[in-house]
Amino acid sequence: MRAVDAEESLNGSGGAVETVSGLFVVLEGGEGVGKTTQWQRLSSTLRAVGHEVVAVREPGGTQAGDAIRALLLDPTSSLAPGAEALLFAASRAQLVADVIEPALARGAVVLVDRFLLSTYAYQGAGRGLPLDVLSGVNRLATGGRAPDLTLLLNVPLDVAMARMQARGAADRMEQEEAAFHERVRAAFDTALTPAWQQAHPEVGPVIAVMAQGDVDAVTVRCLEALVQRWPARFTAAATSLLHSR
Repeated sequence: MRAVDAEESLNGSGGAVETVSGLFVVLEGGEGVGKTTQWQRLSSTLRAVGHEVVAVREPGGTQAGDAIRALLLDPTSSLAPGAEALLFAASRAQLVADVIEPALARGAVVLVDRFLLSTYAYQGAGRGLPLDVLSGVNRLATGGRAPDLTLLLNVPLDVAMARMQARGAADRMEQEEAAFHERVRAAFDTALTPAWQQAHPEVGPVIAVMAQGDVDAVTVRCLEALVQRWPARFTAAATSLLHSR
């Protein structure tokens, strides 16, 4: 169920017209990599050049999902690993049904802050739940919808941890011990390998974006990744950002 950049359909007079289909792009990464900042900046940059952008985050994005998010990230919540995984899947199921699928159907660019890869990294590697179990649960949640592209933001782990600590109050996931975040980071690194991606087509293609340094430069790198995959659709956005710097 992967979107295609553009397809040809016939209009009533027999001529060909271009129909632009939706694109599903995910931003991923561990705590402190600047993922949410780039998700917001990418959304605003694409909107500024005329794209319809639907930007949502996981967990959340719906009334049910926002309630689940509050529970999952509350530092006072005590959740078993299985309960945590099922709550993430429940939020995802509602988001896919209510927001992602309708937006893709009308040709929007859907930008999601986290998706299935985070489940594999956090609840899989981090919590120790089997990936085949998580995959089965999430087949129901996603309905088979895989991202067209995942941008995995990377910074050295010590830099990410320092950023996270500098933010002050930490949520339930951020409060986990260093060993947990190391396992999560290792899982994200593994997801960049061709063999892992071939074995997990439900995650879609994953590419790395270096997220260290100036935030504008990181946004340009994200846009360049989109341009490389879909040049006709995103070159204008990249050019606009470069000219504004």
